Amino acid sequence: MSKVKICGIRRPEDIEYINELQPDYMGFVFAKSKRRIDKEHAFILTKNLSENIKKVGVFVDEDSKTVLEIAEKLKLQVLQFHGEENQEYIDKFKGYEIWKALRINNSESISQIRNYTCDKFLLDNSIAGSGEKFDWNLIKEKIQGASIMLAGGLTNKNVEQGILQLKPYGVDVSSGVETDGFKDYKKIKDFIRKVRKLHEG
Repeated sequence: MSKVKICGIRRPEDIEYINELQPDYMGFVFAKSKRRIDKEHAFILTKNLSENIKKVGVFVDEDSKTVLEIAEKLKLQVLQFHGEENQEYIDKFKGYEIWKALRINNSESISQIRNYTCDKFLLDNSIAGSGEKFDWNLIKEKIQGASIMLAGGLTNKNVEQGILQLKPYGVDVSSGVETDGFKDYKKIKDFIRKVRKLHEG
């Protein structure tokens, strides 16, 4: 069954939605973004988060010491890197699951996988956080679905197609489950229901 990550969590009510609907992962964005959250606020939110849900920190070319400081304070299980981080940088984070985001904008983009050794690759469009999907037909090269998180422009309307076409380990959504820039309970519920229903029977 494809895993579900709800990203861009920033409010107490978001945590309430997450606790009730039980996605597999939730994400805090620590990079420049309208969904950016600071370490102290994120720490307060985690106090009320169900232990069943894994915490992901999203970073872009952040100082490694800062990443470790945030990861230790929040007890993050996954570190997700969206910048120009190289393997030497990634190797500094022993004991954490590492997801490296790749920007898919042409048929050669997926070849970036060869440049890294990490736990998962998050396939996103060339402008992370834009809410636009990339052309899934660009992924012609044989990829291991078990190592892929599909992101970028996912919604309740296209997530089933994305899973059927790319067979990813999981799907990552943020703006696709928002209304007026804030997490929408009904959209999150519908998104998770569609993913999990796909695997029934």
